Amino acid sequence: MSNIYESAANTLGLFNSPCLTKVELRVACKGISDRDALSKPDPCVILKMQSHGQWFEVDRTEVIRSSISPVFSKVFTVDFYFEEVQRLRYELHDISSNHNGLKEADFLGAMECTLGQIVSQRKLSKALLKQGNTAGKSSITVTAEELSGNDDYVELSFSARKLDDKDFFSKSDPFLEIFRINDDATGSLVHRTETIMNNLNPLWKTFKVSLNTLCSGDHDRELKCTVWDWDSNGKHDFIGEFQTTFKDMRGALDGKQVQWECINPKYQVKKKNYRNSGVVILNQCKIIKMHSFLDYIMGGCQIQFTVAIDFTASNGDPRNSCSLHYIHPYQPNEYLKALVAVGEICQDYDSDKMFPAFGFGAQIPPDFKVSHDFAVNFDEDNPECAGIQGVVEAYQNCLPKIQLYGPTNIAPIIQKVASSASEEMHTKEAMEYFILLILTDGVITDMADTREAIVHASHLPMSVIIVGVGNADFSDMQMLDGDDGILRSPKGEPVLRDIVQFVPFRNFKHASPAALAKSVLAEVPNQVVDYYNGKGIKPKCLSDFESSRTFSP
Repeated sequence: MSNIYESAANTLGLFNSPCLTKVELRVACKGISDRDALSKPDPCVILKMQSHGQWFEVDRTEVIRSSISPVFSKVFTVDFYFEEVQRLRYELHDISSNHNGLKEADFLGAMECTLGQIVSQRKLSKALLKQGNTAGKSSITVTAEELSGNDDYVELSFSARKLDDKDFFSKSDPFLEIFRINDDATGSLVHRTETIMNNLNPLWKTFKVSLNTLCSGDHDRELKCTVWDWDSNGKHDFIGEFQTTFKDMRGALDGKQVQWECINPKYQVKKKNYRNSGVVILNQCKIIKMHSFLDYIMGGCQIQFTVAIDFTASNGDPRNSCSLHYIHPYQPNEYLKALVAVGEICQDYDSDKMFPAFGFGAQIPPDFKVSHDFAVNFDEDNPECAGIQGVVEAYQNCLPKIQLYGPTNIAPIIQKVASSASEEMHTKEAMEYFILLILTDGVITDMADTREAIVHASHLPMSVIIVGVGNADFSDMQMLDGDDGILRSPKGEPVLRDIVQFVPFRNFKHASPAALAKSVLAEVPNQVVDYYNGKGIKPKCLSDFESSRTFSP
């Protein structure tokens, strides 16, 4: 039956175009029409990229409350391929205050262009088109900047003291904005802090920003910092400003503080005894050396790939040609297509090419009790299969021996892989990173336990990819993918980092498996880097592991 594996592998058509460079895209909008007379919109921009004729979300900005001309602090980073036409779509949505998801959002307009157009013009402004491609009064401006080779980050912690009080019945609600002054004297927003309510001595959250974003790698480049008093109507009151450079900020590298007087130029002219409108203090400046995905891979980090397959009754009897598990002699089913597409990529980063494969939701021999984490090869002591082809064969051999049942519980398999990842975490070395691919045909029934398991796993060297097979309504599954707001456990604990990627296979039914692989694996390199960099774990040197590492052909 290996011809099924071969026919799936042959349709992969995987290719790796050399990425010419990385580009940072900044977004601002103007003239957004009010939702109604009583309130201003709460805008958010979603960036989508076209692949094989379909639009896929790449990233989204923060939501800015009550703003008709928002300047977003979120920076999109995309790979620029000179030889590809990379079609982009910017969608503007009005997100209701109590919900950050798109279900209850109002669509305000969209703009389509290519990445090449933005890169060649450096700044592209176009009207936002509403439903039916009619142009409204609102527009969007996208600014492009090539990323330099410096990937280092800086961690900054700001506070302020004795800020001017701008509110009559309470104290000011301050937030801080940092702008980089460009060569053409324009300013690019680098970071906007959160708002601290009713406080003239705020301590803002520590934040990380790349040195490239902060100052284009130029430590003497001018930075302009502005403090505002937040107002719910979007008309924020100016408190004061100051100019500095990253060179000045580095004074806080050794645990010292650097401070600046916050000046309101109008008060400086009008008031005789004016000193300042408060003092802004940099409490911490820490340079973080950022290592790349390839640094970790070349340092010996292995991708441990595990597969979990849904064997619940909703898939249909495998002997019936309508079943999602039906084994056609020449045409791989959706489970096999998804498995091969993702597995083919992952196996290149695993030296022994041995992959654990598990099933869930079936009654299994000999006593036919329901299991949610059984070995597909029925060897509980060694669930590993030799290569992706071994997984395919174990899957085919297992189908006639089990009884499809239910329910669809995936928390047990997440916990199983998490226990292995937990052992790796205690080594405090970048040697093994775990990827769990879950293939399922329906919405899971243990959502609370799954959320709990994902929040726990977000602290571990682990990512979860879920591919929805078949035509079920997967809308509830989107909440597991942290792109649509922050996933929380039932107790309210948020994920430490976004580790779940959910994709319905039907989106790729008419695309090549390479498109599916590209979509579901796109976030993995950043997830690997975020985990190890966040833990302060450096890549191992080549000499540390090359003598002991064995490669399979």
